[in-house]
Amino acid sequence: MFRRPPRQQYAALCYRVKKKTGELEVLLLTSRDTGRWVIPKGWPMPGKLSHEVAAREAYEEAGVHGTVETEPLGAFNYDKVLKDGIQVACRVQVYALEVSNLAKNFKEKGERSIEWASCDEAAKRVREPELRDIILAFQQRMTAMPATAQSK
Repeated sequence: MFRRPPRQQYAALCYRVKKKTGELEVLLLTSRDTGRWVIPKGWPMPGKLSHEVAAREAYEEAGVHGTVETEPLGAFNYDKVLKDGIQVACRVQVYALEVSNLAKNFKEKGERSIEWASCDEAAKRVREPELRDIILAFQQRMTAMPATAQSK
């Protein structure tokens, strides 16, 4: 059976380190169609670099402002079901985004549930095994990093 190459998307793994406890948390939100737990992601945008698209999607979907890394953490695959029922294979590059501010109003406010979770909890909630691996590898990277370097 003929299968097209996966379509490219870009995502942000939004995170914060709680000041009082030093606990690392990542932001999850529900998809609008299936309600499954995901991270903000979207299609390429003309004139924007991939990490800029990831940051833009984080703002539009979750009201997140912050500093996005320019190198991806990794990539995962999933099948997106379009409104007409057609399944499209997607390859998603993931960029870390340290959250500095949450907007009160943003494009998709009220369309999704948004929650902060530990990396372990986030890894349990997401469906895609490769995304789980990215979250857990990110947790390892952040735990290995001295606390003073985490916010840079």
